[in-house]
Amino acid sequence: MPNLFSVPWVGNLHRASSQYSYMLGRRRFVSYTSATFATSLLLKTCGHNYTPKLTMTGESLKIAIAVSGLINKGAWNQSAYEGLQLTKQKLGAQITYLEQLTPENQAQALSDLARKGYNLIFTHGEQFEPAISQVAPQFSQTFFVAVNGTIKGKNIAALQIDHLQASYLCGIIGASMSKSNTLAYLAAQKLPATEQELRGLELGAKRVKPSIEIKSLFLGDGNDVAKAKKATLALIASGADVIYQWLDSASDAVLQTASEKKIYAFGNVKDQLEVAPQAVLTSTVKRIDLAIAQMASLAKKKQLKGQIYTLGLEKPDILYLGKFGTMVPELVQKEALSTKEDIVAKKITFENCKEGGKNTRCVKSV
Repeated sequence: MPNLFSVPWVGNLHRASSQYSYMLGRRRFVSYTSATFATSLLLKTCGHNYTPKLTMTGESLKIAIAVSGLINKGAWNQSAYEGLQLTKQKLGAQITYLEQLTPENQAQALSDLARKGYNLIFTHGEQFEPAISQVAPQFSQTFFVAVNGTIKGKNIAALQIDHLQASYLCGIIGASMSKSNTLAYLAAQKLPATEQELRGLELGAKRVKPSIEIKSLFLGDGNDVAKAKKATLALIASGADVIYQWLDSASDAVLQTASEKKIYAFGNVKDQLEVAPQAVLTSTVKRIDLAIAQMASLAKKKQLKGQIYTLGLEKPDILYLGKFGTMVPELVQKEALSTKEDIVAKKITFENCKEGGKNTRCVKSV
């Protein structure tokens, strides 16, 4: 169910200075402080509402983000770090980040943050959910936000992008550009978010070419450049001439390999047209940084609830298609953009259904 954000930022920004930094195992801590910032936010949500007692006022707002990769390699994890920086600039928060966390040390890392007084902790990716479920009940004064998550509770919220909506548009574009009648989806892990994105690609492609084949491959690592290049070459060898990828720092390798082999690909998270302009058809741009800052603003106003917040194409500042490559015909561009407007207007919706004996989402046209 979509939820709408509207954030008018007001007031003067105050640059913060670094207070301290140190290493914790493979995790890196960096903290900052800055002055308070007045803000106004309106938010509509769905699901059961909880109102935990949080100590988030003025200078006491302390925000942390935990990621599994590196924050300076572009794409997914960097978007989290950029969101953290926005909270420093706009909300006067003290901030910290942890990077390169593994499933083995995630729970301990989150516990450490909560003990140090960080009362709003973002985890970047569904792989953190077991750690949140374990740690959150022990720290009632800390609110945990699972980015890309599916969980909620007294002091747990999830922030979701509707990946299926955007990948549906890319499916239309990809099928229109494919000559081999084969598309491919390449991601790090098989998770609800990536499966949702794969489903959108499939639905969009089959709208154009019902018999088109969609191959999928999950690498287990979004940062392994060599593995990403090898997988890209394997998908091309299997007949795919359009690849939709969602990797982290390894994403450039996919796009550049596609360009070298003269096939097409899609950027993801960032507008990645400039990485490989001869290959990138367009990009699914996901402004996670803005969404994180907006959630933090809710927390500062004590309006953050224990529920799932979902953002789709109805929020054009958060989720949108990037620049089109010059190879994409104008008619194909118009078809994709017209379909986007139909989704926003709810002339096209995606509803829960069963297909092939499993739960998924299907297209419903009005």
